[in-house]
Amino acid sequence: MFIECYKNNGIPYLRLVRSVRRPSKSDPQKITSYKHTELSIGPLSRFDDGKPDYVKRLKDSFKQGKPLIDSLKPFCGEPIVPEEHGLSDAEDVFSTSYAHPRYCSQILLDPVFKDLGLAELMASIKYHSKIRYDLTGYLRLLVYGRILDPASKLATVRENHDYYTPIVPEDSYLYHVYDTLDVVYENRLKIMQRMNSAIRKGMGRDTSLLFYDVTNFYFEIGDPDPDEEDGNGETVEKGIRKKGVSKEHRNQPIVQMAMFLDHSGIPIAINMFPGNTLDHQTAVPTYEETISKMGFDSKFIFIADKGICTGPIMCSLLDDGNGYIISKSLKKSTKEDREWAMDQDGYTIVDENFKYKSRVITVSVKDSDGKSRKIRQKSVVYWSRHFYNRDVAEHKSFLEFIEKLKESPESFRVTKDQAGSLKKFMSKEIVNKETGEIYDSRKLLRMVDEKKLEEFTELMGYYQIRTSEVDMDDREVIDKYHGLSRIENQFEELKGPLETRPIYVKTKEHIHAHLLICMIALVMLRLIQRKYMLKNPKKPGDSREWTYGMSGHRIQKALQKWKVIPMKAGSYWFADIDDPDLAKLLDAYDLELAKKLYTEGELRRLKKQIKTF
Repeated sequence: MFIECYKNNGIPYLRLVRSVRRPSKSDPQKITSYKHTELSIGPLSRFDDGKPDYVKRLKDSFKQGKPLIDSLKPFCGEPIVPEEHGLSDAEDVFSTSYAHPRYCSQILLDPVFKDLGLAELMASIKYHSKIRYDLTGYLRLLVYGRILDPASKLATVRENHDYYTPIVPEDSYLYHVYDTLDVVYENRLKIMQRMNSAIRKGMGRDTSLLFYDVTNFYFEIGDPDPDEEDGNGETVEKGIRKKGVSKEHRNQPIVQMAMFLDHSGIPIAINMFPGNTLDHQTAVPTYEETISKMGFDSKFIFIADKGICTGPIMCSLLDDGNGYIISKSLKKSTKEDREWAMDQDGYTIVDENFKYKSRVITVSVKDSDGKSRKIRQKSVVYWSRHFYNRDVAEHKSFLEFIEKLKESPESFRVTKDQAGSLKKFMSKEIVNKETGEIYDSRKLLRMVDEKKLEEFTELMGYYQIRTSEVDMDDREVIDKYHGLSRIENQFEELKGPLETRPIYVKTKEHIHAHLLICMIALVMLRLIQRKYMLKNPKKPGDSREWTYGMSGHRIQKALQKWKVIPMKAGSYWFADIDDPDLAKLLDAYDLELAKKLYTEGELRRLKKQIKTF
């Protein structure tokens, strides 16, 4: 990082920037460098003390770890003075070094990777194949690169020399990275099984609840993949990058990714589907191809959002002795369900903000073979003021539009989008079936179905959950279902610091391998976070959820700053060792780093002190 003085509209400004290498958007195979602003310091006039060469003095002070501007202190820390080696200050360290700072985060990442059983698994795969390159090293590079500085596959391999000890031999063939993706895809189930068994053995794994959800990732390409057809024009295999319902509202090809989490919020398994696959179509294949092969020896409860848990997955779960807790939209339920929910008889009123009730019902569903089956469920309905306020805020503009329409219907010209929202509240006669537009907005007022509108507003704040666990306490059902929000946090981490998308690889095998590598990186982040939370437990009255303490983004930034500067005679000097978040991470692993130069042997001994579980 360095300080830069630039002009905006003729006014000099200061900012802290660092150089970043990324694939070119126009040509992903080409690596370009650009400046990333770490901190906008402000106008030069605000800080200039009037003495000569202020900018030069500011830059020098930053290099020495004693910046003239306080806001820069978190980015450099206090200077480390290894006096026993004859270096009096940070400036002497820089002048004595002969290379740029290099990552030493592998001191922490290597033991976590090893304790997940991945190093041993890759060694076994290599031993039983004709692979001659460093398979374990390439996978480490891909996973560590995703955690530290996400980039394209080739750019990640080129960063090999950015580690204090290269992950793979310096003369390794660059394109073995794609061979590694093929191996990861071919052994995807073994990789997930090995991580699962390592976690169960190392810390115990609570699989009493399994959370399931689906997200998608986009590609910066124009056209979707074509389907592969045989000579008769029959589809042999669907293209993987397809247009679908993007979670990020992008009109670009996507792939669907399904994920299972354990009760602690650590990923267990993923699966991939073409982008036009509906969410509920992913549940049975993912369950059968991953979870059913994990060897869980006790019952678990499958928890998913509305629209995902349909008849086939319910029947599969029940047939295997497991259960489910799912949400079900009241608006899309039967009239009898809605009337029961709105009937205030039977509600347990906790306080003015929350009430609930339940009943046991029998419903008909179809299994994977299309056969109709009857199953017993408990239906739990509750009203929450928090959800009510959220629903009101979400539909505020629409409800205001209805009120204005009632006051002055003749003054409105209804757009196609507005017509789409209004259709369900009015008679069919005034809606154009082809365009969705309303024929005559002057007729709107008398055509609005007040009863439907009243029912719509009355349902605000109500939520329905269905479960196979008919004997489970109602509040317990609600609490367990709310744990589903944990999986959304995983998707945020994947799309945030791990930068899973946009995806640059093209084939189905490489895309799936890329997603699995991102999952491995996410599991490692969660284990690091767990270690931090064990050292910094929640205190009484602390409202933090399990996901807090230190976010994935903060862990990533801290590990990025954990670097060493190679010195003469094979010694290393730690840079940014006083970074607050890095200090907290090291403390979580009981690492105390003296302010001195370290030999390679001492760095190896530090690595041996890391205990993942």
